[in-house]
Amino acid sequence: MNWHVYDTWFVLTGGIAAMACAVPGVWLVLRRQSLMGDALSHTALPGIVVSFLFGQWLLKSGTIATSALPFFESILLVVISVAVGVGTAVLTELLQRTGRVESSAALGVVFTSLFALGLFLVRLLADHTDLDAECVLFGHLELVVLDTVWIGSFEIPRACLTNGATLLLNLGLVWLFFKELQVSAFDPAMANSLGIRSRWIHYGTMSVTALTVLTAFQTVGSIIVVGLLVVPAATALLLTERLPRVILLSMIVAAASALVGHMLAKTLPMRIFVPLGLTNVQDAGTSGMIAATAGAVFLTALLVAPQKGLLAKGLTQLQLSLKMAGDDVLGALYRLEETPGRDLGEPHEYPTSASWLTRWYLRIRRLTTETASGPVLTSSGRAEAKKLVRAHRLWESYMQKHFELPEDHLHAPAHLVEHFLDEELQEKLFRELDAPANDPHGRNIPAGATSSPKADGAPAENSGDTNSGR
Repeated sequence: MNWHVYDTWFVLTGGIAAMACAVPGVWLVLRRQSLMGDALSHTALPGIVVSFLFGQWLLKSGTIATSALPFFESILLVVISVAVGVGTAVLTELLQRTGRVESSAALGVVFTSLFALGLFLVRLLADHTDLDAECVLFGHLELVVLDTVWIGSFEIPRACLTNGATLLLNLGLVWLFFKELQVSAFDPAMANSLGIRSRWIHYGTMSVTALTVLTAFQTVGSIIVVGLLVVPAATALLLTERLPRVILLSMIVAAASALVGHMLAKTLPMRIFVPLGLTNVQDAGTSGMIAATAGAVFLTALLVAPQKGLLAKGLTQLQLSLKMAGDDVLGALYRLEETPGRDLGEPHEYPTSASWLTRWYLRIRRLTTETASGPVLTSSGRAEAKKLVRAHRLWESYMQKHFELPEDHLHAPAHLVEHFLDEELQEKLFRELDAPANDPHGRNIPAGATSSPKADGAPAENSGDTNSGR
């Protein structure tokens, strides 16, 4: 891969634009307003057209000189950004309130209408002005080196400076208003009670987001901005829940996506299409590849995140399922052992509900072992089973004491609860029930580690109830 100095500027500019978008994107995701980022990226289009036309009018009328045009465009950008951000929010709320339209539907109506207006203006004026719809929508990061400014002895792309200024502004505002942003994002009602005007925080966030979007428009285009606003923040929230780390991680994901995305744009198409005989395909657009890379990073985090990833959740669910299935087997074997008059050497099998995975789980944990007559509990397995059966029978006793339920309605809830009653809760139940010796079915409640039943409550020797579910 040939690396030119221009490639460095592409990565720097794209990375700075991505990080600038990621910072306000965190607050959009936290406030569950990710769609608002999509809306602002679309409603900004007519704002860009108006800004461009007004600047050209000032230039042609002789009001400003050519050298002053960039400065006036920057001023216009800020003013129109505030108008777009606040206007989108106000129009959405107005439509929702007066038209009794659901919030997401109202937002969809506003941003699609304004986006269509912007496209109409672009196409209407495309033949008469230097305004390219493709550049506005898809962006051409590779063209940033054509518009540079000299700072001392360094020639720097103007887009790099403008996006850098936006990034610094976003970080500065987060540093100054972190508490207000945090409280209003999680609990607007509490923010209002503390004297923080959550509505003004909302409008401010929309204005800053619109400014960021309009600035990034010139670098990466409209469609890509949507991904850069939401995807880095969503990825960071999969990896951590501490807000400062979320902001930092979202910026890291954005910057890494810019670097890896540009490298893939230079190398991946050639490796895919040249072997297919399409030798004219040598590279791809950097802007699109940045967004695609950010999406790939999100999918990776979605799979392998330590706590919220699909693999971690699946493993946790599998462990819980195996534990509950294993508990059922342990309880069944324990009840089999305590059956009156039963010979322990009599042949028997695992319960029919026990899968091979459950049996493997019990053997690997050394809770059961195989004998000539069938599976039996080990000493550790018997201790676990004893706790489980104790929890089951204590909960049945608790249900009988506090609820008017027939005996045949006690087993089902106890069968579910028994898996989650630890020894501390069992002791509380034992004391609250005045140390019972038998459950409602007359079966002995096994003693706990630090308690024993009353002396006058002798176990039922021949209750006749051999139901393995009790």
